[in-house]
Amino acid sequence: MDLFLEGVVIGFAVAAPVGPIGVLCIRRTLADGRASGFVSGLGAATADAAYGAIAALGLTFVTGLLVGAETWLRLLGGVFLVFLGVRTSLSRPAERPAAAGKGDLLGAYASTFMLTLTNPTTILSFAAIFAGLGAGSVGGDALLAVLLVPGVFLGSTLWWFALSGATSLLRARLSAGGLRWVNRVSGAVIAAFGVVALSGVNFG
Repeated sequence: MDLFLEGVVIGFAVAAPVGPIGVLCIRRTLADGRASGFVSGLGAATADAAYGAIAALGLTFVTGLLVGAETWLRLLGGVFLVFLGVRTSLSRPAERPAAAGKGDLLGAYASTFMLTLTNPTTILSFAAIFAGLGAGSVGGDALLAVLLVPGVFLGSTLWWFALSGATSLLRARLSAGGLRWVNRVSGAVIAAFGVVALSGVNFG
């Protein structure tokens, strides 16, 4: 039980810093409703759990492959963030959030899942946090990892649930003009994260 709770703390801690996924979740909650924002967060939580599993099981071979492919993953993620940011900035807000269909929710989930996976340094963050909380002793024990990784997923999910819920409370207070500015600002921030990612690409 202690290990499961440690996983919850780790998942929450990794998800909480507001980066491009957080901005995207906020924007989708405001534009498309709480379900879209929360499902976007679930995509990131799933990727966090996957990386957490790799770190917990001590799969150094997989870790090495991911870190070795960091240049191409960063390039892919950066390009997609810039594209997403520009599209978000140019999108026109609806007067009220539309009911998201299954296809829309699946797309929201898949996009944040892939974006989170394109940041392989996340696995290094998990390894460092595991060690800091004393969970580094999992080191390849599959049984213990089975207890830890669901905690990581739950902790990350709790953050996205709280963020989408808090953001949805603001939706009724925003006019169409306010939502338009939300699109512009969030799109610019998302694109800026993409530019930063691309600036770190080194083919040398």
